[in-house]
Amino acid sequence: MSLAEGVRDGNVRATAKLISLIENSPGEAEPELRALHPYTGNAQIVGITGSPGIGKSTLTDRLAKRFRKEGSRVGIIAVDPNSPFSGGALLGDRVRMQDLATDPGVFIRSMGARGMLGGLARATHNAIRVLDAAGYDAIFVETVGVGQSEVDIVRTADTVVVGLVPGMGDDIQTIKAGILEIADVFVINKADRPDAHRLVIELQMLLGTSSHAEAGWVPPIEQTIASTGEGVGALRTAIAGHWEYLHGSGELEARRRNRYEAELQSVVEDHWRKRFFEYWQPGGHWEQVVEQLLRKEIDPFSAAQQLLAPFLDSNTGG
Repeated sequence: MSLAEGVRDGNVRATAKLISLIENSPGEAEPELRALHPYTGNAQIVGITGSPGIGKSTLTDRLAKRFRKEGSRVGIIAVDPNSPFSGGALLGDRVRMQDLATDPGVFIRSMGARGMLGGLARATHNAIRVLDAAGYDAIFVETVGVGQSEVDIVRTADTVVVGLVPGMGDDIQTIKAGILEIADVFVINKADRPDAHRLVIELQMLLGTSSHAEAGWVPPIEQTIASTGEGVGALRTAIAGHWEYLHGSGELEARRRNRYEAELQSVVEDHWRKRFFEYWQPGGHWEQVVEQLLRKEIDPFSAAQQLLAPFLDSNTGG
């Protein structure tokens, strides 16, 4: 039995093994992913993102339990930062989701970001594809703690939940620019803090002047205390409301089309990059061009054009 067949049969070991292969030897995983692609597109993908320390793991844990009570099988992909020194990742999300880890209807996978700066790991998209093909109804993707520009999750999830907490200095600074625009649902966690109501008002004012004001969906603002479970039911209802909106408006198909387009671009770029560096091995002509740059005998643009010529000139057979 191939790994793809094992995934389709719901074999947890095959699922885990294929995700490991995606992380460590993505080229070897491609045949399995090709076989699984026709069976994808059924899961609801929910992104949980926001600044470090807002309680994303606890929110994910509580939401997953809600989905399980409804009878859904749940997959969780939690992306953790890597150490810039050792390259290792803490991968502490399993520790924070111990109750779920023993549930046969839940699959939890932690992965290090491995230098990726958008809040996700390079393997995240294909790991989602595996869980989708394995029959998980809902897939939660918990990002690395993000700032104002790490918004890759919008090209990954059907519904993006952006978490905030009151009392983090200038709260509005945490939701400027891209972070404000990508949210489908806002959740203010640790809402028992004194400044929670003020943050709600400020967020409502911002939404009134943003592009959301003229859109078909204005993100609801929910308040939770994830450590106790308070407000999680309302958050679940908001996510369900957005899912219904996506289906009713045709937005789901548009989002998934954009996702496939972005993924196709990424795959093409990866394949070209791989071919390029296989052709120009370190040493030889590559090193000569670098030396020419150092001596100012050539500029970077002409150098790049020179190195790309074998791939762009059909007469060379490149």
